[in-house]
Amino acid sequence: MTESKVHVMDRDTKNAIAITGLRKSYEQSPGAEATYAIDDISFEVPEGQFVTLLGPSGCGKTTTLRCVAGLERASQGRIEMGGEVMFDAGRKRDVRPEERPIAMVPQSYGIWPHMRVIDNAAFPLRHGRNRTKGPEVRRRALEMLEQVGLDAVADRWATQLSGGQQQRLALARALLGDPQVLLLDEPLSNLDAKLRAKLRQELRSFQKRFGVSALYVTHDQSEALALSDTVIVMNKGRVEQIDRPERLYDHPRSSFVADFIGSANLFPVREASSGAGGGVLARTDLGLVLCARTAPGEQVRPHDGGFVCVRPEDVDVRADDTGDGQAATGDNAYAGVVESAEFLGDRLELVVRAADLPVTVSTRAGQDLRPGREVVLRLAPAATSYLAS
Repeated sequence: MTESKVHVMDRDTKNAIAITGLRKSYEQSPGAEATYAIDDISFEVPEGQFVTLLGPSGCGKTTTLRCVAGLERASQGRIEMGGEVMFDAGRKRDVRPEERPIAMVPQSYGIWPHMRVIDNAAFPLRHGRNRTKGPEVRRRALEMLEQVGLDAVADRWATQLSGGQQQRLALARALLGDPQVLLLDEPLSNLDAKLRAKLRQELRSFQKRFGVSALYVTHDQSEALALSDTVIVMNKGRVEQIDRPERLYDHPRSSFVADFIGSANLFPVREASSGAGGGVLARTDLGLVLCARTAPGEQVRPHDGGFVCVRPEDVDVRADDTGDGQAATGDNAYAGVVESAEFLGDRLELVVRAADLPVTVSTRAGQDLRPGREVVLRLAPAATSYLAS
């Protein structure tokens, strides 16, 4: 592939998208309390960044994307793109979708089967905001198809493309619209796992190469972590946390985020107090747990409740050859019995019963930790979090 020659819109502002106080309510019968699909959400998409809306079905992520695209009209709030107001409920301003500086790749790709590949790609050049005429249309379309590896099939019917090729064609067509913002609504969800992993690498590579800002919707946590500069975790129409992928995983702000992003052991806390040397000392059914991690600004008071959170890979496990549980001494050490063990090639996935609680453990393969084996668990305090909610 040659270096990109495709024009991308110049930007003079810091944020490609700025959303403030956005709400979208469902119609209710007279006198009924409003139900919000999205409820007072605010976030920004910096120029050139890949930002993902992540959450379970029904959390409001696709509604948010459709409001940005102008396909849904929000009840309250404000949407800016490149410093220009696209929507403002208070001022009753609502720019039409075709006049917004966006391009959208839907879940189904939206490929027109009655057109050849090159005509699909060239559609925004012929009918979009920045229309082009004459030989320039084919030249630019072929350049873009070369960028995504489809120039050799430019004159095929679109129906002759594989799923992965259709995804690349949808992306090529979107980029030829000279978007300031690329909106992607779960574009990889219809593909098999191996192809999905390959194409998400390509998608990220294309996004970086063209320097376009992207707002991506998915319910796939692995996809979000692999693709994104920033992930916005949503739940029940609200934003739970906005952070870099590694911070979401290592420093979740709530039990919902911890449970949704990866795998986590969550133990309800009966009482929490300040621990020696900082951190939190939490009383749980597992026992006393020292948590060195807390959410920024978290105020810990006695009887606060909350959860202890520790990832399976941060739980150390070893066989207890004493047979009496006496090896479980020191901070965050607990006696247990292996309930199940799965060999996954490079690691063992264990479920250990400790104080009548199941604890998930990920450890190196090759250890003699079959079901029924007595073990000692140690939760690394530095990797153990106290979550207030």
